[in-house]
Amino acid sequence: MGYLEIRTGRNGRVTYRARYRDIHGRLQTAGTYTNEREADRAWQRAENLSGAARIGDPRRGRVKFGKYIEETWFPNHVIEASTRENYRYTLDAYILPELGDMRIGEILPNDIREWIVTLQGPDYRLNPPTIRVCKVIVDAIFTTAFNDHVTIIHPGKGVKTPPLASRPKEIITAEQFDEIYRALPNDFMRLLVETDIESGLRWGELTELRAKDLNSRTGMLTVSRAVVQLTAKDRPDNQNFVVKEYPKDREWRRFRIASHLADKLAAHITAANLGPDDLLFTMPVQRTARRNRPAVLPDPESLGRTEPNAKDRTYLHGTCSAYTAGKCRCQFCRDAMATYRAERRATNKDSPRTPRTVATDGHIGRGWFRNAIWIPTLSKVNLGFNFTPHGLRHAHASWLLNGGADLQVVKERLGHASITTTEKYLHTLPTADETALDALDAVRRPTREASPSAPNTATATELAELHELRQTLAKVRQLHEALGLKP
Repeated sequence: MGYLEIRTGRNGRVTYRARYRDIHGRLQTAGTYTNEREADRAWQRAENLSGAARIGDPRRGRVKFGKYIEETWFPNHVIEASTRENYRYTLDAYILPELGDMRIGEILPNDIREWIVTLQGPDYRLNPPTIRVCKVIVDAIFTTAFNDHVTIIHPGKGVKTPPLASRPKEIITAEQFDEIYRALPNDFMRLLVETDIESGLRWGELTELRAKDLNSRTGMLTVSRAVVQLTAKDRPDNQNFVVKEYPKDREWRRFRIASHLADKLAAHITAANLGPDDLLFTMPVQRTARRNRPAVLPDPESLGRTEPNAKDRTYLHGTCSAYTAGKCRCQFCRDAMATYRAERRATNKDSPRTPRTVATDGHIGRGWFRNAIWIPTLSKVNLGFNFTPHGLRHAHASWLLNGGADLQVVKERLGHASITTTEKYLHTLPTADETALDALDAVRRPTREASPSAPNTATATELAELHELRQTLAKVRQLHEALGLKP
């Protein structure tokens, strides 16, 4: 209940200050007036507005969808730092431009369906997985709004996204892994990758391992933390890596690794003189040297000319003009431009540009590892399919189950929240169907061999021997006929 504070000025003039308490019980002022009736109306109006946007008030749904996200939902939504970064990008790119200016209480299921069609259209051309991610975020927003009685319906309920086919996992065999292992550039990277495939750790868990997490006597490895790499320009406190004091499943886990791997890790800890809190795997020293250039550049007249540019002009290869105006990036043009820049730096006409390096606090960046180590290694190994570093975790699970490990043990080892997730790795190796084929062959072989219409499965050697036998028999018959003998 509001009230008025009556004040008398030095000149004897009476004013009325409208006071009221907000929903938190704090005393607020609605203004000062010379008229008592206006002051009463002011505190009543302010009190009503203070109570607005409470349960059952239809004015709650008048706020725009974008404003609700920016002022209410997103700042107060408790999510992981990496998830918040992904949400921020998706909201800015695909959700707010289409739905942000609509009032949240007026958005209907048909509006969500139209939005999904728009994401499939020529303006966005999003694939089904990305559309599904967008829909998940929108559903999360409306779930919160519905629970808070901001809107009376959940417009995302029952709205379908484009179907997404579930593809079988591509799992490498032990032989294929050995090829990758041998192609890695150095022993440090071999130890990192071997630890990954023999432990099944996620990348954030692997790169946050510290010396104290390994018990070299028992071979037990403790997973109690994970690191997240942030890449957005507006990341909190400009941090690249954020260490979480819990793994993804929010539960510590401890399991044993092979003795040969435990010995290698122990030797690595000793050789690197690592303390208990030091990272097992740290970012290698990055090369800052500039690219090597040839001592003598070839004659541009002998290299030919570039393809016509937008202005239909061509330039000699191995010249700065071809690099800048011709947009040619062949080795000759790059060498010519690098030499030109080096000469200018040598005469202090250009300030040297700082070579690019990955900002890190010691953790190995996922992008750096993929581009500098993993992709060059796979280029030397012809797997026939795309294989990511996370595939090492899939291979670990598949190998364990294929080797006869208990399903529950594998679940606990990998840190899966549900055993259904672990079951997806059953029968994923290329040899998984051999038992079924053997069973089928055991049933089909007797009838196949007895069937007169069964296809000839003789080998090439058997066919050649049969042909020679028929020729010999024909010669014997000819000899019998020549001698007048009866067969």
